[in-house]
Amino acid sequence: MNLEEYAEFIVKSICKEPDMIRVQKFQEEDMTILEIMVPENDMGAVIGKSGRVANSIRVLLQAYAYLQKSGKIRVNIESF
Repeated sequence: MNLEEYAEFIVKSICKEPDMIRVQKFQEEDMTILEIMVPENDMGAVIGKSGRVANSIRVLLQAYAYLQKSGKIRVNIESF
């Protein structure tokens, strides 16, 4: 399972509309950027109270990237 699939798996398990989730990977010089697109009505569940769920998602993805030797990553969570 690559990094995008893992991110998609985590976020889809939280959302009410899992088919609407989109994950894109962009490569910069020394960093990988994961952009997670979530429907507007699921944004509250993904961010969580005080951003705790979003921070947990970021920690899990950073740990997974470390285990896969993917280097540094940045996770952006946005709605549409």
